[in-house]
Amino acid sequence: MSFVDDINNLDPSNPGLWPLPIKAVAFAIVFAGIVYAGWHFDITVQREELAGLNQKEKDQIEILDVKQKKAANLNALKEQMKEMQQNFGDMVRQLPNKTEVAGLLIDISQTGLASGLEFKLFEPKGEAPKEFYAELPINISVVGNYHQFGEFVSGIAALPRIVTTHNIAIKPAGGDAVDGIPSLVMTAIAKTYRALEEEN
Repeated sequence: MSFVDDINNLDPSNPGLWPLPIKAVAFAIVFAGIVYAGWHFDITVQREELAGLNQKEKDQIEILDVKQKKAANLNALKEQMKEMQQNFGDMVRQLPNKTEVAGLLIDISQTGLASGLEFKLFEPKGEAPKEFYAELPINISVVGNYHQFGEFVSGIAALPRIVTTHNIAIKPAGGDAVDGIPSLVMTAIAKTYRALEEEN
């Protein structure tokens, strides 16, 4: 009986009666399948772990890169912060204390008069406290021409203390023209600021 006949006559329900060579081949096949399945499963797990480690390494490199850039810019940022603090201190020193506000109001009105403007309204309002300073708005209404208005606003900006102008509106005054130039009315709110630390 040949080996092929032995395979054809095998009883699958009773492998114990199979001839020894066929048992050895079947065992080798089953063993090889088990080894391959175990190897394949182990390799798959290792590949997944390796992919996870690669991603983790990539994330860590990105974090390290960001930290290195921050560290490289640290001195520049410190210098910038120092400069900002100095500029902030300079600006705070430009804010008048309570005793200087009256003199500043006089400076604003004198700037308008020096520009050739006629004041119709100069009305300081109540202070509005902010975080570290108080805001003092002044309602202004003046009569003049564009050139005088420009000179007035430039003069206010040139004052040694901080004064800002807001809500500027210009309209015809309705009166006679002076030297061929029609008179205009400018209304605005000038704001000056007072450092609250000075008071404390």
